[in-house]
Amino acid sequence: MRIKSASLPQDRLSQSKSMVLIDDNEATKVISRHRRNHSQHYATDNLVQRGFLGNQNKEGILNKTKMSEKGKKLRKNWTTTYTVLSEERLEFYKDAKELTANMKSGIKSEYIDLRGAQIEWTNEKSSRKNVVQITTLSGNEFLLQSDADVTIQEWFRAIRNTIDSLGVLQPFSALSVRKSSSTEVLHQGNELKEKKSEQRRSLVFKLQYSASDSSDRNRVKTRLKKFIIRRPSLKTLQEKGLIKDQVFGCHLATLCKRENSTVPNFVQMCIEAVEKRGLDADGLYRVSGNLSTIQKLRFVVNQEEKLNLDDSQWEDIHVVTGALKMFFRELPDPLFPHCFFEQFVEAIKLPESERQISALRTLVSRLPPCNRDTMRALFEHLRKIVVNASSNLMSTQSLGIVFGPTLLRPENDSGNMAVCMVYQNQIVELMILEYDAIFC
Repeated sequence: MRIKSASLPQDRLSQSKSMVLIDDNEATKVISRHRRNHSQHYATDNLVQRGFLGNQNKEGILNKTKMSEKGKKLRKNWTTTYTVLSEERLEFYKDAKELTANMKSGIKSEYIDLRGAQIEWTNEKSSRKNVVQITTLSGNEFLLQSDADVTIQEWFRAIRNTIDSLGVLQPFSALSVRKSSSTEVLHQGNELKEKKSEQRRSLVFKLQYSASDSSDRNRVKTRLKKFIIRRPSLKTLQEKGLIKDQVFGCHLATLCKRENSTVPNFVQMCIEAVEKRGLDADGLYRVSGNLSTIQKLRFVVNQEEKLNLDDSQWEDIHVVTGALKMFFRELPDPLFPHCFFEQFVEAIKLPESERQISALRTLVSRLPPCNRDTMRALFEHLRKIVVNASSNLMSTQSLGIVFGPTLLRPENDSGNMAVCMVYQNQIVELMILEYDAIFC
């Protein structure tokens, strides 16, 4: 409604009346002449009369845990809380006394904003029964639970109804929060029309693009096929030096063939470094070195860079021993090949030590040359460590525990792992003690 001012030549906009439709029996309601917006008064009063802005709708005891916060998973920590459902959120208290105290003092409690939230039953997020999941608009996830079926069903219906009512009342809430004029409402309507038209144009563009892009996709597929057919082979890339074979994780026979040796160079370098400056180190091969430094050493070895284990960055002897253990642990086929595992176990089961030694000597002689020679070099090294056991505190039993599972592994871990580990340790111990009889 426009009003002419006697002092001003131009029109001025008056405060607009309510845009909310009222019932017939409320048409006779006395309109306040306060200069604030009449529509603001009416919308708020009407909502209060209908109960939308009332106090708590439901309260009781529930179990609660927070699953994620803004997409980040959290560890479940169930707590029993006194839960209160208000007009737009769930509030949590330790008990009813805390609720009363917070209302008097004005302290805010932990709560879930239900505006735009979703609620659903879930059986996969927890082993408990009667679990309800609430996902907020900001991406937070909560689980609510009660052992009583009737209780949780009542809460589910109450929360769902609250969420639905908030969704319906959202446009009216916007009108009741701030003052509005007729020009502002028209402006909002224009913005909505513009957004809808933009969405339509975007949809039309996507449809046109998908229709016209099929030929382009076919051309891309054809080019990719031609590229794959023409791509160089792995052997060609290796010859050009673009791809280098790894040392860690490589088959022992392949590595020895590449290095033209029966004992890998890295194994020899580690053994020499330990015997040169680490035989008296406490807990040799048992104490773990710094893992990041070990990984750095592994990277240098795999890149075939010049390796000097006497360099200051490898001064910790436990880094060298850790890298050597990692080398044997990552062999695809262990130092004691999978196909010989059961035979070595049967040999250690023999009742007499002489028969055990004879059987082990026979099995070692039947191993591939690279496995046999590498095994000989390693066990000769381990025997020197036992000789210095008074200073490094590493006995044959200690070395058996360390190297048993590393050097011997069944191809299928279907048996009793505890019994298998006992045999692994005993084989390594006996081969250290009887090195001369087995390898010489």
